[in-house]
Amino acid sequence: MNKLSVVLLLAVAILLLTAMTLVVVPYRQFAAISKEEGLADYTTLQQEGRDQYVSLGCVYCHSQQPRDPGFAPDGERGWGRPSTPGDYAYDYPHQLGTMRTGPDLFNVGARLPEANWHYAHLYQPRSLVPHSVMPSYPFLFERKEQAAPGDVVVKVPGSPTTGVLVARHEAKALVAYLQSLDHTYPSTFIDKLANEESKK
Repeated sequence: MNKLSVVLLLAVAILLLTAMTLVVVPYRQFAAISKEEGLADYTTLQQEGRDQYVSLGCVYCHSQQPRDPGFAPDGERGWGRPSTPGDYAYDYPHQLGTMRTGPDLFNVGARLPEANWHYAHLYQPRSLVPHSVMPSYPFLFERKEQAAPGDVVVKVPGSPTTGVLVARHEAKALVAYLQSLDHTYPSTFIDKLANEESKK
């Protein structure tokens, strides 16, 4: 066997070992993780809202993964318990995010359950959070002379008083998704870890 064959064989072996370590092993580990108890799949409207969330690029400024107290003070910020793999059983593609230009949204539905707050914040973020750098999304709304039956009228502090501001279907879907982000159910994974720590 010449030197070139040995080098090629060694390169293929390294490539296969790398693929096993970085792809196959993690896939098998996460394939066995079951959803958190209390987690429900998205409704049709919530899924449409999640699609809006993805298309608007919200993940570039918001994370959805509160970290363990050993890594960050996310619990003190009011963002909730640390997330676990089972929290994302119905999420594809995952929207974990790494940037925190804005707050973590893992539990925004529990922290801010009022729909009108979300509508007003999407229409004009600085009307509610004066120093916000979030862009506004006025195309998710329309201004009418008067509301029709079934319209969701949005009240925005400091907005013009002529006509009414009405949420389009896309805004309703996005707000339904944001309200569904409530992971305050008990985490079986976190409870298991706490029990193991208490036994030590």
